[in-house]
This record gives sequence, C-alpha cells and structure tokens, in this order.
Amino acid sequence: MDDLFDSATLRFRAAQAPLADRMRPRILEEFVGQNHILGPGRLLRRAIEADRISSVLFYGPPGTGKTTLARIIANTTKAHFVTLNAVLAGVKDIRAAIHSASELLRLHQRNTILFVDEVHRFNKAQQDALLPHVENGTVIFIGATTENPYFEVIKSLVSRSRIFELQSLDESSLNSVLDRALEDEERGYGRLSVMVDQNARDHLVSTANGDARSLLNALELAVETTTPDESDARHISLQVAEESIQKRAVLYDKEGDVHFDTISAFIKSLRGSDPDASLYWMARMVYAGEDPRFIIRRMLIFAAEDIGLSDPRALQVATACAQGFEYVGMPEGRFLLSECCLYLATAPKSNSSYAFFDALKYVEEEQSLDVPNKLKDASRDAKGLGHGANYKYPHAYSAHYVPEQYLPEAMQGTYFYEPSGIGYEKDIVKRLEYYRSRDAEMDLTKRVSRYGGEDATANVSEDDPAESASDNVSDQAASP
Repeated sequence: MDDLFDSATLRFRAAQAPLADRMRPRILEEFVGQNHILGPGRLLRRAIEADRISSVLFYGPPGTGKTTLARIIANTTKAHFVTLNAVLAGVKDIRAAIHSASELLRLHQRNTILFVDEVHRFNKAQQDALLPHVENGTVIFIGATTENPYFEVIKSLVSRSRIFELQSLDESSLNSVLDRALEDEERGYGRLSVMVDQNARDHLVSTANGDARSLLNALELAVETTTPDESDARHISLQVAEESIQKRAVLYDKEGDVHFDTISAFIKSLRGSDPDASLYWMARMVYAGEDPRFIIRRMLIFAAEDIGLSDPRALQVATACAQGFEYVGMPEGRFLLSECCLYLATAPKSNSSYAFFDALKYVEEEQSLDVPNKLKDASRDAKGLGHGANYKYPHAYSAHYVPEQYLPEAMQGTYFYEPSGIGYEKDIVKRLEYYRSRDAEMDLTKRVSRYGGEDATANVSEDDPAESASDNVSDQAASP
C-alpha cells in the first residue's frame, strides 16, 4: 500500500514540477550546448557513453547544465547513484552515504557515484570527510559548483578530480531550449497552442543571460498566466515577456544599427570627458544584455587611442578591468566596468598615438631606406663589415642621452610624434623640445656606466676605473 501511495505521489510531483525541471534533459542527445566538453569525440562524452566516469567537478554559472549532466550520468551508469545537496547535508549524511557505498562495494562489487550539488557550500571539515573515500575508490565523486573550485574546494579534492568548466548558453542554444519546451507534448507545452512574438522571444532569450533555467521559468510564467483567446491560443507578446522575466525591454539589437549607435555614443561620451553620459550609455548596453567583454575591449582600445600618454595609467586600469572581470564575472563585474568607465571619462585626453599611422603612411608611400650603419646589429658583422661602428651608447652620457640621428639620412628632421602637452605629456613636451634642439656641438661629456657600452670607458684609466671616473666624468644634469 505504501508503494502505491509513493508511486502516486511521485507522479503527482512530476506533473506539478516546474517547467525547468520537467524539461531537464534525460539523455546526452537531449542536452543542449557545452560542445567544448560534450561534442562528438570529447573526453567527457566518451566517458559517459562508456560508463567510465571518474571523479569530476562541474563548474559554471547557474542554468548551464551541471546538475543535469549529473542526472544524465545517473541514467546511463550501472553504478549506484547517490545525491547530496551541500546546503542541506552534513557530515552525518556523508558518513551514511559512504557506509552504504562501502557495503555495496563489499557485498556486490558495485561502484557508487556520489553527486554533491553546490559542493562549495561544504566547509573544509565536510570536504575533508569525503577525501579518503574518494582517494581509495569507495565512491566516485561528482561535484557541481558555481564558484571557482580552485578557491572554494580544498586543493586535495581538486587534485583528485578532473574539472570541466561549463559556459553560459549562447542565444542559439537558448532558442533550442525554448523550441523544445514549446514543442514537447509530454513535458512541455506541445499540447497547447502557444504563439510567441519574435520580439518577445528575443527579449526572453536575451534577458535570460545564458541561463536555461531562467528562460524556462519565464516562459512558464508567461504561458500559465496568459488567458487563451477565442481559438484557444495563448499569445505571448513583448509586454507579457517583460512582465514574466521582470525586466523591461530596451531597443537594442546586437548586430544592427542600435548596437553600433549605442557603442558610438558611449565612446564619444568618454572622449568628451562626460562621466554621466558615459555611464548612461554603458548602462543601456549592460541592461540590454550586451557582452561586457565587448564593452571592455572598446575601453581598452579607447585608453590607448584617446588617452594615450596623457595618462599612461588609463591603459593599466582598462587592462586590470579586463583581467579582473574574468575572475569576478557578473553581476559584481559591473563595479569593475563602472570604475574603468569613470577613470577613462575623467582622464586627460590625447590622440597622439595616431603618430604610428603617420609613420605607417610614410612607409607605404616612400621608398624603403637602408638602416644606418651605426644602428645595424654589431653582434655578427662588426669586424667584417663594420656594422654598429660609431654608435653612441646613451647611458654613457650625462642624463643618459646624447644627440644622435636614428632615422635614415634622407629623413633627418622628420617628426611623427607630437605630444599634446596635456597631463603626463607636459613632461614629454619638455624632454622632446630639449632632445630635438640639441646638436653635435652640445656638451658630450661622458659618464661611466656599469653596463658598459662603446663610449662608456672613453676616459677611464685601466689601473683604477673608479678613481679615474671620479676625476674625469662630469655628471651634469642634462635635462630640464
């Protein structure tokens, strides 16, 4: 009688389960996305199909299929499958699972796969309790976590597991998930007449942000709360989609005019030193689901193109934002985006890096000129051809500078770089004015350099280099 009631309860729960749970793939062929680890011939796919799974950690954002993969393994393996949720389970539950696995192995020579969902929620003692049993093969461990396992899972458990990183689903994969839910008559809405407007579909997919569970939850709310019309059809409009996923749609297409117009407005606001407008346009893009890495790439380019040497730290800030975002991700990564945006918007501006393109144009249009002999590599042909002869080693001179012509003779007096005189480039202007005004008649007093160089020992006695240097070298300050 108890079995009869239990069976009825299970059927009722299955019928009342959320759409995301009902539509959970049961076999590999139903699984969507993650081709980098589950594509044909990939290691994980081969291991699952051959029932040769070893201890693994599934790491990735919510809704990407970590728990689903564990259930697929449970459906395909001959091993006994035990599930624990680290939020609810304690050491007592771990010990019970280990005891059961030990008995099963001893009496029936049958392996046990222990799946721990949200494994990062286990404290160190709980994770330590698993370790010896994973190590001696009592259980095959599968852990799922949204946190970086290298930080949140003890090293000894990580070292005994193979880590597979799952990625947020792309729009193509999310559309496949949506289509399957609308077409499946057994678990989805295939028995109903559901019409989803294209803009509503686009909004649901975009706002789900790579999370299949979020997408299916929104679809379920939209369908279940929409009253059928006279033809018994449920019409999902953009307004219904907005309400279902609790986010208003903004006019933004990732490959169309609005995409390019918005990023253009963002860059021009940064260039115009308007932090408020810069934040607004960036917020528009983030809210609409733009890939933050695209925004970061544009800020990296901007730091070099529109700020450059007027504030060399701008490129460092943008680079730190790019690197930090890979560790943090969303939503906390928005703080990194904001700080970088504000720094770039309020930094002094200079586009002097375009000097390279002036040099490039010169190279394209003018004939190729030989490298001056004194600048040629002296390590190979100095004796035979005299390459590098008469080269003046700057560190051998006061202020580590000596007037010299580094361009081909025909280009003498050609300048490509013109500093803006803004920010840090104020100092560069002073130095360049000094360097460019010097000529061969200026003071060329040498100073001894411990790094040597062809002119470094010009006036140094072989008997006592240090004493001779103090007698003969005038260490004048040569720059302003």
